[in-house]
Amino acid sequence: MHLSFTPPRQVKIGDAAAFAGTTPRAIRHYHQIGLLPEPERGADGRRRYGYDDMIRLLWVRRMAEAGVGLDDVRAAFDGSQDVDENLRRLDESLAAQEARIQRQRAVVQRLRAVGSPLGLLSELVTDRLRHLPAGAVRPSDVDTLMVTERIFGPVAAAVQASTFIVLATHPELRAEDDRLDAAEAELDDGVEPDDPRVEELALQRFAHYKALERAGAAAGLDVAEEELFESDEEHDLLMSAYEAFTKMPYDFSPARLRCVELTGRLLGQDGS
Repeated sequence: MHLSFTPPRQVKIGDAAAFAGTTPRAIRHYHQIGLLPEPERGADGRRRYGYDDMIRLLWVRRMAEAGVGLDDVRAAFDGSQDVDENLRRLDESLAAQEARIQRQRAVVQRLRAVGSPLGLLSELVTDRLRHLPAGAVRPSDVDTLMVTERIFGPVAAAVQASTFIVLATHPELRAEDDRLDAAEAELDDGVEPDDPRVEELALQRFAHYKALERAGAAAGLDVAEEELFESDEEHDLLMSAYEAFTKMPYDFSPARLRCVELTGRLLGQDGS
């Protein structure tokens, strides 16, 4: 086919940018970092770009679009770095990004299937709670499970889920749990740790835990817990339980802390 026009020997920066699919600002940046040689200015004071400039610009754009960093592009052009090595590192980076995206998609799909915020917990935990009606597990319950999962792992949180299953299916136990929570909240800094109410509340909390335990056993939840422990595998935790405890703040007064300690002591003695 016969061309009816004569191609230009040189073009202005705007035309060069349009052809390469970039902007004049980007081309000026390439000049500043030494990625693209800066052509001589013409008589009108403007830069003109020739064939070799355009070829270089096209290569820069193609490599940048592939994800190669501009510093690596420059190093590849001047021979100080191997292009294959840059591509190898880029491939590893893209594989890591792909894995991260897949994890994020899995979380989003779980949130859509299970609902938020319950879907943020591990599958091991949500599988135990899935049969409960919507709203049966309170946001504060999910908060507690999230903390347990962070400190002790998914299996421990899945075992703890038994408590919230019982609370969701036994209104009288839920009411007692709410009453005890409110009573513990009243143990503020104005209450001395040796106040008789502290020990009495610890005894009540211990009795409540035993009632929850009996209700769980009656529902067969203890069998499910045993199966969880038998199938437990080692999990790589980001920090030890002690480190996690020292980093998770609770605004508890000395009196409330003593109540928690006394309750734990009673539970320990009961299990010995």
